Formats: sequence, structure tokens, C-alpha cells
Amino acid sequence: MAHERGYAASLRGRDTFGDRMHAITKTIHFSYGHRLLDYAGKCRFLHGHNGLLEVEIEADKLDRRGMVMDFSDVSRVIKGWLDEHIDHKMVLAKRDPLVKTLSATGEPLYLIEDNPTAENLAKHIYEQAHTLGIAVSEVRLWETPSSYARYRAT
Repeated sequence: MAHERGYAASLRGRDTFGDRMHAITKTIHFSYGHRLLDYAGKCRFLHGHNGLLEVEIEADKLDRRGMVMDFSDVSRVIKGWLDEHIDHKMVLAKRDPLVKTLSATGEPLYLIEDNPTAENLAKHIYEQAHTLGIAVSEVRLWETPSSYARYRAT
């Protein structure tokens, strides 16, 4: 399962006993389509993914309830944004020549500045989470069960 691999991968390279940072991870499932520009492989064609998003939030100390953040708040804000903007939409670069044609047919689109690679989408979601007031430390976007892109605060 991607979730189990994600969890195991998140522990790699960490001394879980020496790490004094609290962290939570919320996983969110969603579906989207895209295509890659300037790419010679098969992903240059319109296609879709059942994505798994892992959102990590860290804190030096817990809040008065003993939490980094309530999982339901993370879900309400980030899943709510994903459901409204990306879920079951075609995610394309604004410069994609298909934007005009697909828009004319009523295809639901979400346009971003960059090529909609997993790496760029992870960064975009990270930035949107911060805009929405969720100080995520890392976003992992599983594009397939064996491949994910990560964007992390430095």
C-alpha cells in the first residue's frame, strides 16, 4: 500500500528517539488528470491519476489539547481546497495549447503556471496550504502506488 510505503519512507533517515519534533501526517485521496509539456514520454498525453497526498505538520510543542493540530481541521481545510480546485479536474499548465479547446467543451480545468509534474503539484499544494493558514512542513504526492514527489520546507 502507498500509505505504508509512505510511512516507512517518512521514518528513513530519522532518529525517532532523538528527534524532539512532534509531527502528524494526514493522508488525502483524490483524482485528477494532467499531461506534461516538453516531455517525449507517454505522459505527454492526457491521462489521469488516483493520487494520494500526505501532508505533514510539525511542531516544537503540542497545543493545549495535546495536539500538533486536529486531523479534522487539516482535512477540512486541505481536502476542502483539493475537492474544490483539483479533484476530478484536468490540471494543466496555463501555456498548454489544449486549454482553449478543453475550456470550450466545458472540461473542468485547474491551471497552474508550471508544467503539472508531480514535483510541481506537490510544491503548489504546499504553497496553497500555507496560504490557507496550515503551516505544513512537507507534502508528498503519490502519483502512483510506487512513485511520489515531495516538497519540504527548508
